[in-house]
Amino acid sequence: MSSSQTWLAGDVDAMTAFGAQLARACQGRGVIFLEGDLGAGKTTLSRGILHALGHQGAVKSPTYTLVEPYTLADTTVYHFDLYRLLDPEELELMGYREYFHDQALTLVEWPERGRLLLPEPDLRLRLAEPPAGGRELAVTAVTARGEQILNELRNGG
Repeated sequence: MSSSQTWLAGDVDAMTAFGAQLARACQGRGVIFLEGDLGAGKTTLSRGILHALGHQGAVKSPTYTLVEPYTLADTTVYHFDLYRLLDPEELELMGYREYFHDQALTLVEWPERGRLLLPEPDLRLRLAEPPAGGRELAVTAVTARGEQILNELRNGG
């Protein structure tokens, strides 16, 4: 199982809108890996997801804390940024397993840094800057749940 689809986001507003569409499609549940270079828009996309799920405040990248939890009306979102992770074993020390459960949405930026310990994601979302500008969002379903989310995205979220 590994179907995929690519979307283009022309600016920050389009990236935020895609995040809102993704939030609706996943209904606040699942595991999503956000991959891409520095400045690709991973945190902007996360902000769109969180605001669509009801978070009213600021959304910053949890680069130094590794994870930022958001308790919302209908779900809990755990936003990981593993960019500064020196050793995947640091995840073990922070009890990372408790952040991956069926009643939460877990967003992981820089998942390759914790690849030995992280569970399989439902979706892999690769952000890149195409030559024409904006952002290219390549979404790949990894699990059956990921397939459902991808189908919802294809249908407009």
